[in-house]
Amino acid sequence: MRTLTSLFSHSRPTLHLSYKRFPPIRSLSTLPNLPLFQAIKNHNESNPAVVHSASTRSFTYGNLVADILQQKEKLAQTAGDGVKGERIAFLAENSYDYVVMLLSILASNAIALPLSPSFPTGELKYIMNNSRAKVLLSTEKFENKATQIVEAGLEREPRIEVMKKILKGGSVENLEFEDLKDQAGGMMLYTSGTTSRPKGVLISQSALTAQAASLLKAWKYSPQDRLLHLLPLHHIHGTVNAILTPIVAGSSIEFMYPFNPDAVWNRLAAPFTGEQKEKITFLTAVPTIYNRLMSTFSDLPQETQTAAKEAISPQNLRLNISGSAALPTPTKQKWTDLSGGNILLERYGMTEVGMAISCGLDPKDRVDGSVGWPLPSVETRLVDTTTNEVIRPGDEVDADGRERDGEIQLRGPTIFTEYWNNPSATAEAFVPGDDGKGNWFKTGDIATRRLVPSAGKGESGSWATGMMYFIQGRKSVDIIKTGGEKVSALEVERELLSLPQINEAAVVGVPSEKWGQKVVAIVVLNDEVANKTGKGGKPWNALNMRRDLQDRVAPYKIPHEMKVVKEIPKNAMGKG
Repeated sequence: MRTLTSLFSHSRPTLHLSYKRFPPIRSLSTLPNLPLFQAIKNHNESNPAVVHSASTRSFTYGNLVADILQQKEKLAQTAGDGVKGERIAFLAENSYDYVVMLLSILASNAIALPLSPSFPTGELKYIMNNSRAKVLLSTEKFENKATQIVEAGLEREPRIEVMKKILKGGSVENLEFEDLKDQAGGMMLYTSGTTSRPKGVLISQSALTAQAASLLKAWKYSPQDRLLHLLPLHHIHGTVNAILTPIVAGSSIEFMYPFNPDAVWNRLAAPFTGEQKEKITFLTAVPTIYNRLMSTFSDLPQETQTAAKEAISPQNLRLNISGSAALPTPTKQKWTDLSGGNILLERYGMTEVGMAISCGLDPKDRVDGSVGWPLPSVETRLVDTTTNEVIRPGDEVDADGRERDGEIQLRGPTIFTEYWNNPSATAEAFVPGDDGKGNWFKTGDIATRRLVPSAGKGESGSWATGMMYFIQGRKSVDIIKTGGEKVSALEVERELLSLPQINEAAVVGVPSEKWGQKVVAIVVLNDEVANKTGKGGKPWNALNMRRDLQDRVAPYKIPHEMKVVKEIPKNAMGKG
């Protein structure tokens, strides 16, 4: 077995930096002439960029510029013969280290490949082999994990670099920006692999820039924002929405991970209980996190409850966003009630496209069940999956008066480049446009589109007007065809979750000789309510469920069966 010392034989000795402030970097330093790095340099260098919530250690934008430059130099030394366009994998906790690693790779015109420390070695080995990463960076915390990955045997043995201490550089003098003759950098994230082996999604630097610009215009990040970061960092939500875009805007990012509801409540409440902490103005999370927060709220001390309610009020928490999984209407309503009127903003996105559709900042533009309008620079269309016909504006209802649904297809500067080393999957994911303006990406998600009279008046911006999109589910699994009718699993799940007897719900289609498919509900019950509300004083059951849904959905949408379970497994982003 090789030792860690032998793994380091590929590169120069690692520079172990102690935790201190360095003097100005006087030698000529360069960063690529890209909007991301221009923005970072132009921010007030004394403003906080990253804060570690637990330790309260803070790192300024001046620190960040210096440390990007130092880590960029170390990466060049480790790689030895250049990193342009190379995949640079890295393992880091949610921290300033992560931000420095990510940005130094982008500054090197290389492709940043964040790895999830929670993944088993075998899965990380697959990603390393598929990506053919040239370098593996790691913080000291995950040094052993990095060793295990390499010792598992890789097709291309990477060079290793371990960041031993948190860097905290000083100001930078003589910084210059250089134009890149060939932009080869970007980021690569791997899909969840629910239907096939995970695919590497290559997102170019220009696409990352476009995604950040789109969100800046729609969600109006600013230097006054303090974003509480509760998310894993191998997903687009945690990296683009909650790191790259706030960094471009000059916002502050406060890391608090892994998620602990009591710790989050205490942090939100802190500025309103006399503690000298900045208030949180921006919170983006998944429905599971909001549900956990609300389920633990009543256990908090009264003083904390009072302060926390003030913290999440519209006057203090400027923006609260829910994404990565469908938001049940009851969850949205409970949060609005608890916060004194703060409505969760829903949006739609995926690894391949970043954020594509969003509700608006104006409260009237946050409509239940809708993900809103195409974001700035994003082109969107619906395509009928049966006829392959584009559903033109005005044709959203068929001759029988039924609402038509179709696959969401997207194009524009925010779209990914390719599935890494998988030309067949890339070709299959796109369809040629008929107007000479480029190909459309097939998302596989089904939606309807309609006008909502109370919304879309332009109060959230000129982009948030016209017809709103309503997600029905995945083309492959969430659209159930029963008795000649199409049923949205997400719609039925929302209605089930509105019943007080149900805490969690998943709806699936199972084969049926009579119906083709039949609708089946898998639920986690609220036992305290369910045990008391069945007919005749008996426990609530499937017959009660069907009765309670009669006035909420069409008869063919009501589940034929209900299976009660203790838990519905979810991934890190709250998807079942």
